[in-house]
Amino acid sequence: MSENGTVPNASLAPVNRQRLLDRFLRYVKVGTNADPSVECYPSSEGQMKLGAMLVEELLLLGITDAHQDENGLVWATVPATVPGDLPTLLLNAHLDTSPEAPGQSVNPQVLEKYQGGDIELLSDGKRITVEQCPALLDMIGMTLVTTDGATLLGGDDKAGVAIIMELATHLIERPYLSHGPIRILFTCDEEIGRGTQCVDIKKAAATIGYTLDGGGVGTIDQETFSADMAIVRFTGANIHPSIGKGRMINAIRAASKFIELMPIERLAPESTEDRQGFLHPYDLKGGVGSAELHVLLRDFETSNLENYADALRFLAKQVEWRMPGLKVEVTIQRQYRNMADGIRKMPLSIQLAEAAFEKLGRPYKLDIIRGGTDGALLTEMGLPTPNLSSGQHNIHSVLEFACLDQMVAALEHLVVLVDLWQLHGRS
Repeated sequence: MSENGTVPNASLAPVNRQRLLDRFLRYVKVGTNADPSVECYPSSEGQMKLGAMLVEELLLLGITDAHQDENGLVWATVPATVPGDLPTLLLNAHLDTSPEAPGQSVNPQVLEKYQGGDIELLSDGKRITVEQCPALLDMIGMTLVTTDGATLLGGDDKAGVAIIMELATHLIERPYLSHGPIRILFTCDEEIGRGTQCVDIKKAAATIGYTLDGGGVGTIDQETFSADMAIVRFTGANIHPSIGKGRMINAIRAASKFIELMPIERLAPESTEDRQGFLHPYDLKGGVGSAELHVLLRDFETSNLENYADALRFLAKQVEWRMPGLKVEVTIQRQYRNMADGIRKMPLSIQLAEAAFEKLGRPYKLDIIRGGTDGALLTEMGLPTPNLSSGQHNIHSVLEFACLDQMVAALEHLVVLVDLWQLHGRS
């Protein structure tokens, strides 16, 4: 940084836009859907395959400590270019993609210089509409990457993976750029809430971190939901339907009654926004004798989660009363907590991200996530890790797309951010 506080030209060396695009297209073609039905970590073989590919690329860059551990986590360190015992910055993205839409045989489509209007996809007349995604109005003239409409794209979070990998390449190619040690961590199974369950925070050995797992451009996510999951088990009595009168207790009907009693005009994803929490029944399986319902509990105020759990227990008693002989058990599993609780203890991570945008002269906003990231879990483990934009849009959908120009902007932001971090470490 020069004496007048401006970013030196070296920090603004052009990033390789085409290589970033090629890298992203290569990664999304590896199917990495997480699988919540299995207990192993990672839950899908594709995550191991993509991780191995990344390690090979990092080793070819000369990053000698790059490796994939026994859990599929990818670790690497871009070494410092300035002397001294500088604190380490961690960058994180996740290898898996959502199980909520097909993720195999991804066929990415590159739309150069988007002209505006709805985007026609190749599969079954599907289209990405401006009405459903008004952010498209801000992307006219930019390069977009979609799929053919049969699968999700995987920009969540392979956009983040590609940005971090291209940053490593950019810095290795330019040893004159000043930065301290940069720790890279690619996690697995983030989409099913297991992203950090095998992470050794001591191995991370970082002071602050950032996840590259956000939508759009110019956003610093400083809060997430706090989250639990309720497992509601219904135990009925099965018998042949021909002799079921007075004897059968149908667990499927019980689960249906339970869901019907849950609020939908309030405390539901369909009717809430901004800082409003919700209860979300999202998975139901079983038969007449027994059934199991999974319900997500989400709120920015952690204390509200217990209120939601009590509400579900109350509904369980109501259903039991309506169906004599039925048993309903509600079990709460802790998931993650609002990252703001940890970031408040070390606001430097937010301040540096803001300063980097200001040095670039670009607008930005502080925002909240109506969901979670690995950063929320890393923050809870003692490593403050806000989330940054990576150009993702319409995530978890076959209408998902990524904006290359926004990915480039995220990469440029990181280049300045790592410079500011090393200056702070030397001050």
